[in-house]
Amino acid sequence: MKKQKRIGLYFGTFNPIHMGHLIIANHMVEFSDLDEVWFVITPHNPHKKKKNLLEDYHRMAMVELAIDDYDKLQASNIEFGLPQPNYTVNTLAHLEEKYPSRDFCLIMGEDNLKSLHKWKNYEVILERYSIYVYPRISEGVVETQFDNHEKIIKVDAPIIELSSTFIRKGVKESKNVRPMLSPEVWKYLDEMNFYR
Repeated sequence: MKKQKRIGLYFGTFNPIHMGHLIIANHMVEFSDLDEVWFVITPHNPHKKKKNLLEDYHRMAMVELAIDDYDKLQASNIEFGLPQPNYTVNTLAHLEEKYPSRDFCLIMGEDNLKSLHKWKNYEVILERYSIYVYPRISEGVVETQFDNHEKIIKVDAPIIELSSTFIRKGVKESKNVRPMLSPEVWKYLDEMNFYR
């Protein structure tokens, strides 16, 4: 019997996607048992007006440009068609329905693991899905219930202190942020005049 493809889901607004995201995703797919990593782009929440959040299709386009050369990385707009506000547990159910032959897992930074106990139906998520955690420098502590949990896999990925917020601020202040972005993404957001 053919082994199910193990897919790590990397959720985010990717506003914009930067080298840190690529380094983490690529590390996860090369140095763990994941076969692919899918960037799941979080749509604009209509109830939350975020003036600097680019339209969904622009963020999707930048993710596609950034991962074009990476065979094991994919972009997913699965959440664009789901009712808002959307919860991870619902997205997982939709993906399972759409791709029954895939084995889905979550990828998250240690900072998110610290707030996992506040997620909707987090017990269901933990019961059904593995969570691959990469290190982040952040305040607070991980709930003891998640210490040595069989479904939580800590991956010794590099700690990347790079944020989309920092990049947007840099662009606004006319700083050269090009090394933080793939050339294709930089070209796209420069030509579109984004974040200025």
